Amino acid sequence: METKIIIFQLQDEEYGIPVNQVKSIEKLQHITRVPRTLPFIKGVINLRGVVTPIVDLRSRFGIPVVEYTDNTRIIIVSSNDLEVGLIVDAANDVIDIKESEIEPPPEVVDGVSVDYLNGVIKIDKRLLILLNLQKVLSIHQQTETQQ
Repeated sequence: METKIIIFQLQDEEYGIPVNQVKSIEKLQHITRVPRTLPFIKGVINLRGVVTPIVDLRSRFGIPVVEYTDNTRIIIVSSNDLEVGLIVDAANDVIDIKESEIEPPPEVVDGVSVDYLNGVIKIDKRLLILLNLQKVLSIHQQTETQQ
């Protein structure tokens, strides 16, 4: 069975999320800060009349945060009826993968905990890391990893 995956960049790694969990890809826009939220929650945006929380994935994964560029994108994802924007370095392309190509994730990939991963895919010389959005967006996961 084939699945469409949106590929995006964080630092030097390529990550993927299934297209069916992606609502849209937006250019960076003004983010309104919300006091007393977790450090990786940058704030909220008003996206076509919907207030959407924004998560900086670099911060979420403990990757050094850098200045945003013209390539920086917000990927609006939906998981468990929750819409969230994920700040990524760049959204690269959409590819079709076969579910049989997905391999289990290694213990740690570039500092990203295996808990956040659904698996990895090797395509030519590229290694794509598939994210588990439910775990990435889970606040309980964050408190456990910081203790």
